[in-house]
Amino acid sequence: MYILGLNAAYHESAACLVKDGVVRIAIEEERLNRRKHGKHSTPDSTSVLPWRAIRACLAHEGIGLEDVAHVGYSFSPEALQAGVEAWRRAGAHQHEWELEATSYQSQENGLKFLEGVLASKKQLGEAGFRGEFHFLSHHACHAASAFHVSPFERAAVLVVDGIGEWASSSLYHGVGTRLEKVRDFTFPNSLGFVWEKLSRYLGFSRYDACKVMGLAAYGDPARTIDAFSRIMTDRSTLAVDQDLLRHESPDFSPLERLFELPRRSEPVDFGVDDWQAYAHVAAGLQQLTEEALFAVLANFDHASYPNLCMAGGVALNCAANGKIVRSGLFDDVFIQPAAHDAGTALGAAILIWTEVLGQPRNYVFTDAYLGPEYSDAEIERILAHTSLPHRKVDITHEVARLLTEGHIIGWFQGRMEWGPRALGNRSLLADPRNKDVRELMNVQVKHRERYRPFCPSVLADRADAWFDAGGGADANKYMLATSIVRPDKRERIPAVIHKDDTVRAQLVSRADNPRYYELIAEFERRTGVPLVLNTSFNDSEPIVCSPQDAIKTFMTTRINYLALGSYLVSRPS
Repeated sequence: MYILGLNAAYHESAACLVKDGVVRIAIEEERLNRRKHGKHSTPDSTSVLPWRAIRACLAHEGIGLEDVAHVGYSFSPEALQAGVEAWRRAGAHQHEWELEATSYQSQENGLKFLEGVLASKKQLGEAGFRGEFHFLSHHACHAASAFHVSPFERAAVLVVDGIGEWASSSLYHGVGTRLEKVRDFTFPNSLGFVWEKLSRYLGFSRYDACKVMGLAAYGDPARTIDAFSRIMTDRSTLAVDQDLLRHESPDFSPLERLFELPRRSEPVDFGVDDWQAYAHVAAGLQQLTEEALFAVLANFDHASYPNLCMAGGVALNCAANGKIVRSGLFDDVFIQPAAHDAGTALGAAILIWTEVLGQPRNYVFTDAYLGPEYSDAEIERILAHTSLPHRKVDITHEVARLLTEGHIIGWFQGRMEWGPRALGNRSLLADPRNKDVRELMNVQVKHRERYRPFCPSVLADRADAWFDAGGGADANKYMLATSIVRPDKRERIPAVIHKDDTVRAQLVSRADNPRYYELIAEFERRTGVPLVLNTSFNDSEPIVCSPQDAIKTFMTTRINYLALGSYLVSRPS
């Protein structure tokens, strides 16, 4: 039985195909249409399905839509309407602009949004789908994407993002094949919306929470945390003062008065006017987030539910996750690596299998390599149509040697990763011992802010000697939690250490990724350091998916070599 899960309502559009309860392929639309965050249509379009991702899933299995028994769409129009009506009846809004607070709440935009969602079922039918279509709760899909693929039989489940239909965060108990709702935190009280508004205030886009999190390491939260306590008046309920936040309004004047700083028109970076003061704002936001998450987690019965699963965009905050893991509040923590909205495509498919059809959980998420892959034969055919020098080599040994010589390598191997982190199959690699490589990578390769940090991929069986992760092995497999660098190792790997002496490490095992493991092991044999610098293979674009994408990015950046499968590609002389 094939089940297709889809996310297409908001952003990070994606598709996931499940066969008999086992994930076969999962892919984000942005990797195929090359438009960040999966924007798949014009604002007034009703064609919102991620068709490229859908076709890639079907092609992977050699089937058509007529072979799919169920489609799950990770949004419920019914739940949205119920939430809007209850909110209006309660008179919770105090200002007219609050009725425009999200892109779908005004009558005009709301109709367009719902037209697009409701049109999905019809469009699939016109394309050949004859099975059963399911509109599913957005947060239930988030929760299923974490718990139902986790190794836990029982777990507390936290979903925290901007908004689903009407809930901004949700708590569940996961027991066997069931998710039991504990409580919702509803609009307008949203930690995710605080991040969206503050990201825009700091000159970034609403999607740039990761950039703000990196900037936070350079600020002092004590300078601004009192101001954030006025924005979020109660951590335990995520209560937000809308007079100050006005999260979807173009008006930033309340924040400008609160922080005594004008809104940035361009992103904050080293050297811009008052960059340090804006870094204090980012630091305060990070501290608020950590305090709010711990306050919300206090709602759970930790004795009955000793493990934790997390999903939602805020669950990608690796600094907060690291503190949760190291706190010992839970025995173990699992965060599905596509914790943002893309992950609800996986959740929708798994939710149908377990809770709609009543089937047993027979899939455990063990690695994130769920996307397309390309054979050496396919790569050779593509390279034959270029003028690029290339040769087939012992790729792990050759790349390890080049890394020790200071080169930046585009590393393209196996199946593409699922989620926003490059985990050794679509990565840019460098020597972590080189303190200068960070600025080189940021400025001349990635073309981004100079303060942005980089991550280490470390041999899992060597990690404890270098980092204090405090447990949470799964979170650390997917770069979803920070670890503290051991003091005697800090001078040896300056390129990957954050300003606060933490790293967002990826623990690499031979079982999960044998070729990447062997590369790092060979680098250790040459240098005594069991890790390499790893960042996503892209340049202000989605992570590369195909060999053609990799070649294009290689040619437009200052990457020295490209490792495409077993082929080492050089620049033309």
